[in-house]
Amino acid sequence: MRKPKSKLNLLRQKIHIIIYGTDTVAGRLFDLILLGLILLSVFLVMLETVKGFDAKYHHELIILEWIITGFFTLEYLLRIATTNRPRNYIFSFFGIIDLLAILPMYLSFFLVGSKVFSIIRALRLLRLFKILNHPKFTGQSVHLLKALNASRGKITVFLYFVLISTILIGSIMYVVEGEENGFTSIPMSIYWTIVTLTTVGYGDISPQTPLGQFIASMVMILGYGIIAVPTGIVTAEFTRTNANKSEPEKNSCENCGVANHNPNAKFCYHCGHPLTLK
Repeated sequence: MRKPKSKLNLLRQKIHIIIYGTDTVAGRLFDLILLGLILLSVFLVMLETVKGFDAKYHHELIILEWIITGFFTLEYLLRIATTNRPRNYIFSFFGIIDLLAILPMYLSFFLVGSKVFSIIRALRLLRLFKILNHPKFTGQSVHLLKALNASRGKITVFLYFVLISTILIGSIMYVVEGEENGFTSIPMSIYWTIVTLTTVGYGDISPQTPLGQFIASMVMILGYGIIAVPTGIVTAEFTRTNANKSEPEKNSCENCGVANHNPNAKFCYHCGHPLTLK
């Protein structure tokens, strides 16, 4: 005969559903409040760096930051207390981010200026993907990761080529322009090449000789091509991934893209969408 759950265990189970669950009204409401507080805390850290605003409202900003930190601390402790495997949560990606979100405020007692690292809380906005746990979003993110992974080798080779080109062009510009025109060293010339190649163009260093200006023009034109190549590689792999997904996986869900369903299945085991099996 099963023993009835104690009030403490029932409370623990309810809190677990609210904190970890996204399928309930209370769980989604909690996550939305959490996201709102994360945005507010990041906004407060930004405002604190504005000297005029901080001088006028410093006391109020500190109080608000401590209230939010207290909420985050309570949430972190409840996540540990209500999960069956606390160790898994503590050392998970979100667990580490949650801990880093509350540490800066407490470290400010011992280390001056460490409170500014509260901006790490912005990483907690990644929980938005958990709240928007829609199968279509999940499926598209998987396809994007596959495309990035498939194009990793090509992009690495391309970046290696860009690195070599940057060193060569920087060395040539150092010889052509010289120290009198601001190209005081090869590293400084490489810096100019990177700035020009990426079409940023700060203007702190600029070639003065006709030959240097001609090389700069070529580097600018080359920069547009360099920006387009990685995008084209990833796009091609993304298109290929989608094409491969639609061909061999006959028992795939049209809604979320999950495959390997039972031949007699009528609904997707991942999202519950009706299957049109071929």
